[in-house]
Amino acid sequence: MAKLVLDMSAMQEDFFSESALIGIGTALPAYNLCWTLNNHFDTNFARDTDQTITLEKKKNQFKFPVYTYDLPNTFNKYILYKLKNGAETLLPETRQLDYLWMIQTANPEEDALEILAELKKLNDIQLSLILDPTELKSLHNLLV
Repeated sequence: MAKLVLDMSAMQEDFFSESALIGIGTALPAYNLCWTLNNHFDTNFARDTDQTITLEKKKNQFKFPVYTYDLPNTFNKYILYKLKNGAETLLPETRQLDYLWMIQTANPEEDALEILAELKKLNDIQLSLILDPTELKSLHNLLV
């Protein structure tokens, strides 16, 4: 019997089209980071329990919360991923980062530059940088 394989590349390409990624390094727990971002950017990030990402490794399950914010009266969306759960990480190639902010807008690159400039003003953020999705091998882990 032929084995069927799901091709994730088309789904991945569609999900990450018209988006930009900002990596964030901070010691803040997720609820505190969301509070900081909500106050500074006038957003309303909230945990979306339906989109929690679960990775299975060596018979263990690791859960990574996802926080979302839909910009009012637009189709634009922000997604904040927590990248670490203990010693496990959602994107192994970004071990120095704690969170990933995905920007899905009409002008994601411009919006990412503006957000990056504002993140650099926040004392609790030690590191923030724009990531190139083509350089991330584990990008499929972010599909929600």
